[in-house]
Amino acid sequence: MRIGIVIGSTRPGRVGAGVGQWVHAVATSLGPAEHDGEAVEYELVDLETFDLDLLNEPTKPSVAGREYENAKTRVWSEKIDSIDGFVFVTPEYNHGVPAAMKNALDVLYPEWNHKGLSLVGYGADGGVRAIEHWRTIAANVHLHPTREQVSLSIFTEFGDDGFTPGERRSGELVALLNSLVRLTAATRALRS
Repeated sequence: MRIGIVIGSTRPGRVGAGVGQWVHAVATSLGPAEHDGEAVEYELVDLETFDLDLLNEPTKPSVAGREYENAKTRVWSEKIDSIDGFVFVTPEYNHGVPAAMKNALDVLYPEWNHKGLSLVGYGADGGVRAIEHWRTIAANVHLHPTREQVSLSIFTEFGDDGFTPGERRSGELVALLNSLVRLTAATRALRS
């Protein structure tokens, strides 16, 4: 099983890369015994490196049949298609989801279908509005979100030295990952 940890901010000076690296470090420290015997490969997927254009495909992704005209979209499609489940590392911008990350979701459609999703948010109020917004968006592309989430405060967990997760955060993240692995395994039959 492959889980992609999607770093969803492309903003200069972003702190999301540090959060994504933390998620990846905790995830890769877990073995199959902690995932009910399921072997899991975790991969960082940094949205910034894909340099996606804003909705420039002439055919809607839901009917394009994975045949995209833009080379950047094709590379993104192949990456997302190769992954079974996701952790979205999402900032909250103006009480919502980041535009670049929403665009990255919108340029594809079948590649997201029937896969597990967990959400790690950060912002003034822990990114909870972006997390809830993602839950409603995810339903439309048939992503299946876990109940568990991790909400990080920019006031208490980010500073001049970067990102330092609170004491209870690793435990929350492990619970989230365990739930995601179970959900992703359960949706496997829907993808076949």
